[in-house]
Amino acid sequence: MNLMNPKKALLFNAMTLILIGLSGYIVNNYTPTALIPVIFGILLLFLSYLYDKNNKIVAHIGIVLILIVFISLFNPLTSQIDKKDLYGIVRISLMQLVSFYAIICFVSSFIKARKEI
Repeated sequence: MNLMNPKKALLFNAMTLILIGLSGYIVNNYTPTALIPVIFGILLLFLSYLYDKNNKIVAHIGIVLILIVFISLFNPLTSQIDKKDLYGIVRISLMQLVSFYAIICFVSSFIKARKEI
């Protein structure tokens, strides 16, 4: 299977969180909690620019932030399912799916780097 490299996965995840988070913020009548994924997306975007300077530390910080986002989106997802809000379910599921893909890219990269040692 051909996966993205971790830097591209980090950037892709950051842009997804920012764009979908902002759309959720606008659709939900400017609810401040909808900006939480945007804040994490901005942090991940910043890390993607630092990735080449010290990729080991940045990769580990990035995977921790992505895991936090992935896990923390379960509660809003169940809330949207209870409300039967299809747009909310799709929006949150998409953010989780992209975050899960980024996790797979990072773990795959960690395993590959470990085998090369």
